[in-house]
Amino acid sequence: MKKTIDWIMALLLAMTCTLAGAQPGYPDKPIRLIVGFPPGQATDIMARLVADRISRSTGQPMIVENKPGQGGSIGLAALAKAPPDGYTITLTATASMATNPHLYKNLGYDALKDFAPVSRIAEVPEVLVAHPSAPFGTVVELIAYAKAHPGKLSYSSTGNGTLSHLAMEMFKQQAGVSLVHIPYQGSVRAMTDLVSGNVLLGFDTVTVTAPQIASGKVKALAVASATRMPTLAQVPTMTEAGLPGFVASPWVGFVFPKGTPAEIVARMNAEIRKAVDDPDVQKTLHGIGAIVHTDTPDEFAQVIRSDYDKWGRLVRDSGARVD
Repeated sequence: MKKTIDWIMALLLAMTCTLAGAQPGYPDKPIRLIVGFPPGQATDIMARLVADRISRSTGQPMIVENKPGQGGSIGLAALAKAPPDGYTITLTATASMATNPHLYKNLGYDALKDFAPVSRIAEVPEVLVAHPSAPFGTVVELIAYAKAHPGKLSYSSTGNGTLSHLAMEMFKQQAGVSLVHIPYQGSVRAMTDLVSGNVLLGFDTVTVTAPQIASGKVKALAVASATRMPTLAQVPTMTEAGLPGFVASPWVGFVFPKGTPAEIVARMNAEIRKAVDDPDVQKTLHGIGAIVHTDTPDEFAQVIRSDYDKWGRLVRDSGARVD
């Protein structure tokens, strides 16, 4: 309740400051948008889509600057050093905010202290998929098979400490099974070996898995979102499949450097919400398997804190490390 009141007060302050002439005409020059992922990836597509709508709305260009590396952490490190004046912002993700701090020693930022959260724009849930030849077609059957063959069933991941790896570690804990981890460098290699049958099981995002599911190259066992996905309406959630509360749904969202004035954060939050409400934006986001999701800065801060603790615990429990 207090956080809700605080947010309302911040919004009222922003309105008051605007009327009084504080931060006049913001933004009155181009905004630099750092994206910590390569051009053409789903995250980059989302960033450019929202940036285009914000540019149209504000009349100021939002210039995308790709700084890929370390799962988005290089971009965040650059943001942490930027002036908190509202003219540098980053589209960040679960990995760079919630898992990488537990995997890397020197990221160049503190995920919980160095940023001013603005809003998420979408979630891209993990999907548990299996090769068509796998002798199980449901999560219940998978658990029974894994218990009958401990340490014999292998699964692919997109790399040590990635969400696809940690999601399976969470599955192993909740299901009480032993599986063999086969890490790859990225989704392409992991999915190639899964489709070929070299491994029988794996988690990856709906963006990666949906085309393979549609073509029959893999079969979907469950989605790791809180509710069913419209694009995979026939696939149960992990909770429905027998593991209550199981959610592995990476998000993407915008953050400013710490110290950015509250009225600027509130203005950008409003611009992001307006951009994401655009029907064409929603259509594109849904088309790449994203679930549209915005929130207040306080709500986003709570999500970051919760995921930081949740995924950090799984990193420690699994012994995941990045060489």
